[in-house]
Amino acid sequence: MKKIYSILIIIFLMFVGFEILTESSSILKSVDFSLNIFKNNVFPSLFPFFVLTNILVKCGFVELVSELFKKIMNKFFKIKGDAAFVFIMSLISGNPANAKYTKELLNEGLLNKYEATKILCFTCFTNPLFILGTVATLFLNNKDVGILILICHYLGNIIIGILMRNYFPSKKENSKVSLRKAIDRMHKKRISNNESFGEIITNSLISSINTLLLIMGVITTFLVITTIIDKNVSLNSVLQSTLNGFVEMTQGLKYISMENVPLKLKCILTVMILSFGGFSVHMQIMGILSDTEVRYLPFLCARMVHSLLSGIMMYFLFDLWF
Repeated sequence: MKKIYSILIIIFLMFVGFEILTESSSILKSVDFSLNIFKNNVFPSLFPFFVLTNILVKCGFVELVSELFKKIMNKFFKIKGDAAFVFIMSLISGNPANAKYTKELLNEGLLNKYEATKILCFTCFTNPLFILGTVATLFLNNKDVGILILICHYLGNIIIGILMRNYFPSKKENSKVSLRKAIDRMHKKRISNNESFGEIITNSLISSINTLLLIMGVITTFLVITTIIDKNVSLNSVLQSTLNGFVEMTQGLKYISMENVPLKLKCILTVMILSFGGFSVHMQIMGILSDTEVRYLPFLCARMVHSLLSGIMMYFLFDLWF
């Protein structure tokens, strides 16, 4: 059986190589499009957050947030307060940043592999600026739907967190929340760090750039794959755009916005694709976490449920909203 997999992989790679040679103009356009996405959307939105979070982790911000939000995280999600850092920062910066934050806490020993898998499942948020700017304004040409898409997408993730609260629950923290204790923990973490501030900044820059280059490579690869799919699979235009979206999110969302279908259907498909993330985002996240023991299957199941939940919410809320 394993030999068959090896043969199938080689056949697939040879087919991809043949398509790249015979459809070089289309492939080059896809690569150019991926570079523009990276330059105009991914790098500007993620690079500052990646550098900032690296510095914050080294300076004890995780300990501060952990102490202040431990009751909330434990009550709703049954996970330790340290996970609050991943949750809060992911709300602002979106995926695949949540994977980077999770890995940093894993490396610091603040989360175990089960807690890391769990927090990863309900912090897969799409960057709010991407939803409100690129998706709502540029693609759908309707600012108002951006807020509704954001609400359905974020609520779906929070529901996933609540549904998974009994998945390897963390030990309950009974101590009272104390601002003084939070500041003390932050201070102890900062002074215990053996790196100088200059070394922290340099290492943060190197780590952030390496992660972003990985993300760029994955985006380009999956855009090439969607181009090959378009050339060889003949489907209904809407189904083709949706399939593209579940493979590579940005290109699929762009195509869906151009379809001649009601705005409600566009919004439902859009929020479902955003919540699933596209296999391109999945591979970015798994690439970042490749040297850890974080499991992919729970994350994949969470994304499918999240996609379904957000689509249902959009179906019922759209008519109330407009």
